Amino acid sequence: MESGFPTSPAGGEQTEGQAGPPEPAMPLRPVASQSRFQVDLVTEGGGGGGGDGPKGDAPSPAQERGDGGGAAAPSSASPPAAEPPATAATAAAEEAKGRFRVNFVDPAAEKPPASTPPPPGSASDLHGQPQQAASESMNGYPQNGDTMLSEGSLHSAGTTTHHYYDTHSNTYYLRTFGHNTIDAVPRIDHYRNTVAQLGEKLIRPSLAELHDELDKEPFEDGYVNGEETSPAVEAVSKHVVDNKGVVKFGWVKGVLVRCMLNIWGVMLFIRLTWIVGHAGIGLALVVIGTATVVTTITGLSTSAITTNGFVRGGGAYYLISRSLGPEFGGAIGLIFAFANAVAVAMYVVGFAETVRDLLVEHNALMIDEMSDIRIIGTITVVALFGISVAGMEWEAKAQIVLLGILLISIFNFTVGTFIPANDKRAKGFFNYQSDIFSENFGPDFREGEGFFSVFAIFFPAATGILAGANISGDLADPQSAIPKGTLLAILITTIVYAGAAISTGSCIVRDATGNLTDAIPPGTVTNCTTAACKLGFNFSSCATNKCSYGLMNDFQVMSLVSGFGPLVTAGIFSATLSSALASLVSAPKIFQALCKDNIYPGLHIFSVGYGKNNEPLRGYVLTFFIGLGFILIAELNVIAPIISNFFLASYALINFSVFHASLAKSPGWRPSFRFYNMWISLIGAILCCGVMFVINWWAALLTNVIVLALYIYVTYKKPDVNWGSSTQALTYLNALQHAIRLTGVEDHVKNFRPQCLLMTGAPTSRPALLHLVHAFTKNVGLVVCGHVHMGPRRQALKEISTDQAKYQRWLIKNKMKAFYAPVYAEDLREGTQFLLQAVGLGRMRPNTLVFGFKKDWHQALMKDVENYINTIHDAFDYQYGVVVIRLKEGFNISHLQAQEELCTSQEKSAHPKDIVVNLEHSDADSSKPSSKSVSETNSPAVSQDQKDEEDDGKASTQPLLKKEAKGPSVPLNMTDQKLLQASSRFQKKQGKGTIDVWWLFDDGGLTLLIPYLLTTKKKWKDCKIRVFIGGKINRIDHDRRTMATLLSKFRIDFSDITVLGDMNTKPSKDNIAAFEEMIEPFRLHEDDKEQEASEKMKEEEPWRITDNELEIYKMKTYRQIRLNELLRENSGTANLIVMSLPVARKGAVSSALYMAWIETLSKDLPPILLVRGNHQSVLTFYS
Repeated sequence: MESGFPTSPAGGEQTEGQAGPPEPAMPLRPVASQSRFQVDLVTEGGGGGGGDGPKGDAPSPAQERGDGGGAAAPSSASPPAAEPPATAATAAAEEAKGRFRVNFVDPAAEKPPASTPPPPGSASDLHGQPQQAASESMNGYPQNGDTMLSEGSLHSAGTTTHHYYDTHSNTYYLRTFGHNTIDAVPRIDHYRNTVAQLGEKLIRPSLAELHDELDKEPFEDGYVNGEETSPAVEAVSKHVVDNKGVVKFGWVKGVLVRCMLNIWGVMLFIRLTWIVGHAGIGLALVVIGTATVVTTITGLSTSAITTNGFVRGGGAYYLISRSLGPEFGGAIGLIFAFANAVAVAMYVVGFAETVRDLLVEHNALMIDEMSDIRIIGTITVVALFGISVAGMEWEAKAQIVLLGILLISIFNFTVGTFIPANDKRAKGFFNYQSDIFSENFGPDFREGEGFFSVFAIFFPAATGILAGANISGDLADPQSAIPKGTLLAILITTIVYAGAAISTGSCIVRDATGNLTDAIPPGTVTNCTTAACKLGFNFSSCATNKCSYGLMNDFQVMSLVSGFGPLVTAGIFSATLSSALASLVSAPKIFQALCKDNIYPGLHIFSVGYGKNNEPLRGYVLTFFIGLGFILIAELNVIAPIISNFFLASYALINFSVFHASLAKSPGWRPSFRFYNMWISLIGAILCCGVMFVINWWAALLTNVIVLALYIYVTYKKPDVNWGSSTQALTYLNALQHAIRLTGVEDHVKNFRPQCLLMTGAPTSRPALLHLVHAFTKNVGLVVCGHVHMGPRRQALKEISTDQAKYQRWLIKNKMKAFYAPVYAEDLREGTQFLLQAVGLGRMRPNTLVFGFKKDWHQALMKDVENYINTIHDAFDYQYGVVVIRLKEGFNISHLQAQEELCTSQEKSAHPKDIVVNLEHSDADSSKPSSKSVSETNSPAVSQDQKDEEDDGKASTQPLLKKEAKGPSVPLNMTDQKLLQASSRFQKKQGKGTIDVWWLFDDGGLTLLIPYLLTTKKKWKDCKIRVFIGGKINRIDHDRRTMATLLSKFRIDFSDITVLGDMNTKPSKDNIAAFEEMIEPFRLHEDDKEQEASEKMKEEEPWRITDNELEIYKMKTYRQIRLNELLRENSGTANLIVMSLPVARKGAVSSALYMAWIETLSKDLPPILLVRGNHQSVLTFYS
């Protein structure tokens, strides 16, 4: 029986870098050797609510037991109950007859002095006056419908050791459920899975605490009925973090303001007029509308994801990783954080270029144009870095100021369009004119520009929609704030962009000279039909000479239009600095969330946060230096398209996440935001990918290559996380649909594959058996490792629940494509019957039973031997094939893995060639079993095994033999040394040799199919198949040709065919004598006994071999002995022997005789597989 794995200390440990929470008076859960509940029978003589009897001297049953389980404290631990009034005592005693009392144990409380009066809420005080404790529950458990429990009561201090609640003598409980129970009513704190600032994790009573019997050591191992909590539960059972001083933002300051500042940007003031000039008002609105469609769909998808559960910090990375899994999330998180860091440089350089232009205009350059950009940019990024490090509150205030400046600038421009143009007319501004609107409505693309190139220039302005989501960890209610703030920001900014496009297109002509001399009386020039001519200016010279003003030529035209020009410059400053500041804050937040999840282990140092707001100061420094580096390069024209594509890749995956989650139909996908559609989200994802190539095709390709490379890396590393992603849900759905579809198709011989029920017990105990079977089923068929748990039912069920996850994890970690199926039964045969009947799903069911040979059958109880043989009969009854595998040294190494108690505190010096067992405890998390590795000195097994696995292109499995053992060790005897070496035999690459197939009886072809499958694997590919068949001496050549023809039709390569003409020759006398000596202890010898006595013995011991049976099957016995002689003669040096398993007729051949046949047939040989199919064809030569 395998023992359960250890659990970590209760309550878990503080992780490094986190401030320890304050110690509450009451623990949230019991520590080791303590239980949360006691259930004691209240006797008829029980007085008040105290349960100590009228005189306080009647101990509870748990106290009388004194079993050391920690379930109940000594009776002296409770303060003596004050005797209640006689009337109350009588009433309580009458009420308590035949009832149970639930005692809520407080293991953390200290024993009060004997003279201390009973505290409020104690047993004796329960009936005297209403107390707060009567409506509270221990450890946060609301009892009997207690929905009035306040948050403050969770932290109430108390020093009492037991809190007694007699729910039948307390009228409050009679008003709720009316019966005694420790059940907890529904409460949000039971569903928390991490330490959150919203509340603490509470643990509801386990099913064992409610269901298991109370008269069978209910407090075993310190928990009710031996129930243990998982390390995950213990880790999350920490106390609430102190929230005092934490800054949280609402949807306006946290999302709306940031998104508007990022979306408007410099595009509004500098490039929008140029876009209107080329595309015209109509196509400019199409450009803005198309970008808005993409961002709106992305905003709807973002809203759906954020309202499907609690959102933590990390922005786009968090949303994608929790939806699509760590592979996509890890890839996007890294490039999205990098994109934000480089975006800081882009926005700061934009700001520096504007300042540089002002310096040039006023002839005030410091050095030269490029150097001035670097100097101004460096000073700016240092100032922004200081604001960011000062804290989110200062950063938010700065954003509000910048937004105010930006809004004033927009208002200033709007007012300017209504102020009479006067002297501005020469520069192309004429106020609102219908002629200008008509002329500018259509496109006028020049210099190779087109719709898509103009769209590519505009779209980066729309990439700020995740500015609010990026600081999701700093929002008071991200589920509400992100949808409202993001969608409203998209609406407002779209209206402003569209309004500005219409305004500029209605007021400003495309080309203007700026010369007042071009003024003409309206209508005097006959060959001029432009709107400017109609309004009194002839700008026809711009058709041949490039002009400096107008929509097409002047990027600063909005300053010209505005009421006060410098305010537009201030708006440009505000737009660039706010975007830079938002990116400087977003990048570290996203990067911190990525590093916390340990997707890239080398970056974990950046996960540490500081202060109440958990500020990522290290991330700020990293972002600062990345931004500063690109500012000093000052060549951003090449990298700008890549950054835009990085943002678009994130948007595409957010949209795809919603589609994927909806497609997976997971019950957990329940977003409260209903205004989304999976197909629209898919269209949004496709549009994002299309826009990536429109902006820059090579940047799009580069982005996809980077995302794919990071995806492959994270997939290869396999981070140990489980976030319930839609990928996992869709995998399940696909598997379910395919399994159902498969059931509707009849099996065909061409598609037959061995699907094995492998009786390994614990998979770690018989590694050679598992590796050999895995060799011919890997990527071909199903393997289910059956494990029959026997013994006490409660202990067995407990082991099953722990072993299920432990051994399945071990199989996955060791690259074993197999399932683990434990079952409880009275004996091996019953358990195997359960597995034979129940394991599998539809067509995904085992068809072959595989187990190791029972090497110790001579010394074992014959009842066990009987069960072993009957298991073979049962498999044939259920139409299974059977494979019995024998290894001369044996398979079971569990006794070597369990020698920890033999290790001494001092290392024993071992001979250089001694094999030693080293028991090293893993320092991994306690959800995994302790590592008990076996080591061998100077053994080539490990290096050879690892080399073979590398040849296969796979990571090596965890070796059983490991060099340089450390720690206490125990020398092994020679038998165990050989066993240990044999346990890794099939992990090594098999050299040039043979697989000898003794296909003596036609079982449908399974005996031939298994060796063929082995030769297709890399470790066995150098082995040749030799076939041995029975035949007659006078027709050996004919039989060989016949078999060769059959094998060629089956398309199975072979190196030789041997016909055994002397198979029926009588074996040697020595071997016959050895067989008779072996079976002597199991014979009945009925001829030497009276008939009645022999019949009674046969009835009591049906496994015994009768003289009549031995005579009837004499020739078959001789055949097994003779076959062993031929095997040793012809296949003694083979790498593997595959041979037909002899079949014994059920009820006719005794178990002892059948076991003796198998023993005789397979002894003193290389590894041998005795195979018997179910006599249905598994090979065919038809196409």
